[in-house]
Amino acid sequence: MVPGNDTQSSEFLLQGLSVEAEQQSLIFGIFLSMYLITVFGNLLIILVVSSDSHLHTPLYFFISNLSFVDICFTSTTIPKMLTNIQTQSKVISYEGCITQMYFYILFAALDDFLLTVMAYDRFLAICHPLHYMVIMNPWLCGWLVLLPWVISALLSLLESLLVSQLSFCTELEIPHFFCEIKQVVQLACCDTFVNDTIIYITAVLLGGGPLAGILYSYSKIVFSIHGISSPQGKYKAFSTCVSHISVVSLYYCSGLGVYLSSAATHNSHSSTTASMMYTVVTPMLNPFIYSLRNKDIKRALKRFAQMAVIKWEIVLGLNKHP
Repeated sequence: MVPGNDTQSSEFLLQGLSVEAEQQSLIFGIFLSMYLITVFGNLLIILVVSSDSHLHTPLYFFISNLSFVDICFTSTTIPKMLTNIQTQSKVISYEGCITQMYFYILFAALDDFLLTVMAYDRFLAICHPLHYMVIMNPWLCGWLVLLPWVISALLSLLESLLVSQLSFCTELEIPHFFCEIKQVVQLACCDTFVNDTIIYITAVLLGGGPLAGILYSYSKIVFSIHGISSPQGKYKAFSTCVSHISVVSLYYCSGLGVYLSSAATHNSHSSTTASMMYTVVTPMLNPFIYSLRNKDIKRALKRFAQMAVIKWEIVLGLNKHP
């Protein structure tokens, strides 16, 4: 394919998961179930946090934002994959591919930044408890969410625009279930040095920078907890971090595993399978991690369920007595 307007009307083929035709229905059912659990689980966290005044704190403000991002993150890839399975089509338009790539990078970067912000929140809460509410005021909380949106949007826009300037050869099969930027760039039939450089720089910035911030925060937290004399105090301080540590470990282990394994083996199938972890499994598990190990969330969920039952009974009562 030559550069020019023809590139804009091209189509890509998403190879998806390498499964037999008779297994397509099973794959469709599994990923539809996982997607629905992800959406409803994270949506429930958002509703509970917004409706319960006891959870109107910086920590739960960040958790609800993370839940929103996880819904958007999963929605950039899974619906298209489910549609392709249902229609038995692998086609995605050029414009659709670039759009999917933009939003995928945007929400992946936001996940990264929000996990770092939450580590900073735990650092302040444990290491500077007396000044926590003064420092973590609504103005700062707003900026700690707004800045990641701006930075992520600019980075994803840069990478997407650079890809849109490439010309592609006749071979347009992407060995993935979504338009993963490295796979798309490899299909170009022109020099991709600038694209490759930006991809690696962005990976270092989004991977190394936030991870360094998280590790620094937790090194301070561990040092602070070590200085607490009471075993109960140590347990209480550590328990506030367990959920976040679990999410961070799941996110980074799966994400790093994808790129390290693909770089070492160049096996697109293993890369596709590993990508499922941080694009589907991690967002699905986050609500369970935060709700099952968090007493505040459990109490709020119970109050939310009780209020929902009361409202439902009132609606039924009104319908019975017009």
